[in-house]
Amino acid sequence: MADRPAAVPTPGGPDPRALAGRTVVVGGAGTAGLSATRFLVTLGANVLLADDRFAGADAPPVDRNAAAAAVAGVTELMSQGVEPVAVADLLTGPGRLATARVVIVSPGFAPTHHLVAAAATAGVPVWGEVELAWRVDVAGLLGEPRTWLVVTGTNGKTTTTSMLAGIVEASGRTGAACGNIGLPVLDAMQAEPRVDVLCAELSSFQLHWAPSVRPHAGVVLNVAEDHLDWHGTFEAYALAKAGALRGAVSVVGLDDPVASGLPAAGRRIGFTLREPQPGQLGVADGVLIDRAFDAGRLYDADEVRPAGPSGVADALAASALALAAGIGPEAIRAGLASFRPAGHRGEVVASRDGIDFVDDSKATNPHAAQAAVAAFDRVVLIAGGLLKGASMDEMLTAVGSRLAGVVAIGRDRDLVIEAIARHAPEVPTVTVFTGDDGTVNAHRPGQAGPQASAVDLPGTGSSTSVAVMDRAVEEAWVLAEASPSAPDAVLLAPAAASLDMFAGYGARGDAFAAAARRIAGSPDTGR
Repeated sequence: MADRPAAVPTPGGPDPRALAGRTVVVGGAGTAGLSATRFLVTLGANVLLADDRFAGADAPPVDRNAAAAAVAGVTELMSQGVEPVAVADLLTGPGRLATARVVIVSPGFAPTHHLVAAAATAGVPVWGEVELAWRVDVAGLLGEPRTWLVVTGTNGKTTTTSMLAGIVEASGRTGAACGNIGLPVLDAMQAEPRVDVLCAELSSFQLHWAPSVRPHAGVVLNVAEDHLDWHGTFEAYALAKAGALRGAVSVVGLDDPVASGLPAAGRRIGFTLREPQPGQLGVADGVLIDRAFDAGRLYDADEVRPAGPSGVADALAASALALAAGIGPEAIRAGLASFRPAGHRGEVVASRDGIDFVDDSKATNPHAAQAAVAAFDRVVLIAGGLLKGASMDEMLTAVGSRLAGVVAIGRDRDLVIEAIARHAPEVPTVTVFTGDDGTVNAHRPGQAGPQASAVDLPGTGSSTSVAVMDRAVEEAWVLAEASPSAPDAVLLAPAAASLDMFAGYGARGDAFAAAARRIAGSPDTGR
């Protein structure tokens, strides 16, 4: 963290209608920044689009134009009068920044970012693109204000948001899953036909920069350690999540000690995997039950997809938001029945001898991995990658007894093995890694040395990361076959980010699925 103090946004700044003819700085030329820029152009604002990828003012014009054109979507905006500028130029020439009416930052801009600090020094308000969307909606610039249903949490956001969007669609109302899920909120608000219900997945970053947002209903699913490098402290991270609870109805996960204790405005509703009390949603006799809105029986828990406690919790949260918006139980049942999880979120990709291969590559932190393991009685787990300082201790204390074996991969594989040794030393482990000579190695505790194989395994191509995953899945299958009682699954739930080895969690999951299908499709593949 930088030594300079973090900026704390407050609801303030101009009415969006007052931005015509005025200078607005947009920080970041990614999806969110370009969405905000496109809309500001329609308002008649003079936009300075600031990005570190743009060449500085001291570069020749041809180089500046080439750098701007290399960023997708910028050339078209330049033709509409948008000026690309290097962030450094705004910092070295602060007078230009001081002329701005507002600075709008993408979620990646932390409160300690130099541009944010410079704006605060100049007395210029800082908004996120979601704050802009909220102000535009409240002002009626795009018609009657919409119903905002906000979903946040460390894990389960995308599943819950997608479930909610399906329920809204089943009700006959027009809705859209938007925000952190891929479609910017401003773009959803401009869609045709008109979207009346915004099912907005919002990250802690987005909520931090959107202090004015007051949703009709919002939910905090859970809160576990994540993004501490951005927020500075766990307390700041948790309070950012609480931004979803400023509206008329606040929904919290009662089984999560942090989420359940967050400050909330309006009517407070809880959801739990236990039998619900009045004012709660929960599970009784295998059925999702509402005792907050008098809807009663909602859906059979065994029919929820993805299966397991985390999927049921997400369904309860989505149901609570839908009921808060006046949507009835029939639409909830129809929406949940038609819902199918997105890829890499508890997806069964292959099966052999009654054992499923399950891709939960999206479980990129220990909290998510714990939920993934808890969906099964017994699994062989493939874990590892970039832990980013997160501890696996709590996870292993909770679900270590469910592990029939662990295969560790990635940069922090040794940390995975060390955590297993502390909390579940009886669990057999294998470490898979590349050696200095380009071979893929597997090592078991007590083994004299690693066992190597060629990088170019059959059918894998030349990718070392794919070869590592191939070997990891093979070793996981060996552990599954050797287990005294057959596990339910070989589970990829890494508890860590993927960028040490793969382009993203999707590529990691795809590599796992390909390896699993080879083993499942060729009975002689196993050792």
